[in-house]
Formats: sequence, C-alpha cells, structure tokens
Amino acid sequence: MTLNLCVLTPNRIVWDSEVKEIILSTNSGQIGVLKNHAPIATALDIGILRIRLKDRWLTMALMGGFARIGNNEITILVTDAERASDINPQEAQQTLKIAEANLNKAEGKRQTIEANLALRRAKTRVEAIVETIKRIS
Repeated sequence: MTLNLCVLTPNRIVWDSEVKEIILSTNSGQIGVLKNHAPIATALDIGILRIRLKDRWLTMALMGGFARIGNNEITILVTDAERASDINPQEAQQTLKIAEANLNKAEGKRQTIEANLALRRAKTRVEAIVETIKRIS
C-alpha cells in the first residue's frame, strides 16, 4: 500500500488505513489519487468514494465535505459517510422512495431545495450498494 486514507465525520472515524488508490467526487468532477499525487485541497460533493486496496475495491457513500491531499496522506472530512457494506439495501430503497415522494409534494423554494438534497443523498447510498454488488458479481 502507498497512501494513508483517513475519512472522518463529526462523530467518528469511518476509515483510517493504507490504500493503493482512491476516486472521489469533488464539486468540479471526479478525481483519482495515486501515490505522490500533487498537493490539493478540494470541496467534496455528495457522491461515491471508491477505495482500491491491494486486489479489490471498496465503495463508500460520502455526504459532502472537504479533502486534503499531500505527502501521500489523504484526509477527508465529511458531514456523514457510510461504507456500502454497512448500508441496508431495503432501508436505502425505502429512503429513496420517500425522498422522491417528498420532492414531488414539495411546495416552495426551500422545501424543493431540501427535498432535492435528501434525494441526492438517498441516490448516493443506493448507488454505493449497486456498485458493490456489481463488483462482487
């Protein structure tokens, strides 16, 4: 392994271990990070974090935040994060259905913005599960 990755939320350490490579969703698109990546600080969008270990990939749902990369250290600070393996598929699908319904019945700008955000979070959780299942198959 060549990079140390630390994923933190306000309440817990989600990941703190060495990795070969990561792919993360920034506000301006996805970036891949390998050993000796140029130093960078970037805002993170709601999206998927892909983590490559020696011979396999893991997937994590990130709920937006900030990443700092430098000296083969990656620190990711996010509002919330879940490993795909920790997400209950039935609960994630139900949350997605509720988020879609809430968006359809949203009234006013504020409710629409909040409903869109909840929908993006729900879709990201489902996407993390689907991607993990595809990798296993």
